[in-house]
Amino acid sequence: MKAAPKVIITCAVTGSIHTPTMSPYLPVTPSEIVDASVGAAEAGASIIHLHARDPNTGKPSPDPKLFMEFLPRIKQQTDAVMNISTGGGLKMSLEERLEAAHAAKPELCSLNMGSMNFALHHIVPKYSDWKYDWEKTYLEDTKKGIVSNTFDQIERVIVEVGQAYGTKFEFECYDVSHLYTLAHFLDRKLLTPPLFVQTIFGLLGGIGADAEDMMHMRRTADRLFGDDYMWSILAAGKHQMGLCTMGAVMGGNVRVGLEDSLYLGKGQLAKSNAEQVAKIRRILSELSLEVATPAEARDMLKLKGGNEVAF
Repeated sequence: MKAAPKVIITCAVTGSIHTPTMSPYLPVTPSEIVDASVGAAEAGASIIHLHARDPNTGKPSPDPKLFMEFLPRIKQQTDAVMNISTGGGLKMSLEERLEAAHAAKPELCSLNMGSMNFALHHIVPKYSDWKYDWEKTYLEDTKKGIVSNTFDQIERVIVEVGQAYGTKFEFECYDVSHLYTLAHFLDRKLLTPPLFVQTIFGLLGGIGADAEDMMHMRRTADRLFGDDYMWSILAAGKHQMGLCTMGAVMGGNVRVGLEDSLYLGKGQLAKSNAEQVAKIRRILSELSLEVATPAEARDMLKLKGGNEVAF
């Protein structure tokens, strides 16, 4: 692992997992996403990970027009790197998932490194009154479906987005096999280091959130990639701050945000993405770890620069 001189904080401000019923603070409209992103950047996030939602229902949407309602506005107000999801939302086709990347030609995109059971159905019993009709079915359907990221699909994203636009990737690895899949594409020289490897813990269908799970992912990545990667840690729900802290102590970068956890502490909903960013930044400061600026993050990840995007 290439040791990071400073810690990159990524903030995933809305995602496609949580639904409006779960928190009144989840950003939905373009203006809410702008405010959430700018607040997160001001709190210390140098990368903002972005999904879009239908502003009328809060349902995840691939519509590039919605992305273009917030991307330029965020860019006007902050120097943060904007990272556009190619995971999209459940049941979206690959073509739909790539629409925003094609329109924006961003510095950075997420790329899931394997098909998997992306299970959210177990959340349903926690709620009885749903704000929108789509929410309950959307979550229940994860019990019988998969999120598809075949080798062909992954290669298409690498070629059609990465090679076409000079876009780099946040490689989202939910299990050990995903690291080996990433190594396959690196061995084929379809990718250029440094790799930004986001190891993800605690999602049902992926690897667990035990400290040993994180250590195993780190050891495996070290063996496969050596000094060719920058490591980052994402942990779902209650595991967010603990595993991010542990990973940062070990030389990793961190990701927080309402996509990954709706809470600031036990039983306490986060009122903003900025609150989570500020919390992890305080923790990093107490550990004598410095936080990377957007310019430093661009240099560490060898990004093309904000002047080379299409928004």
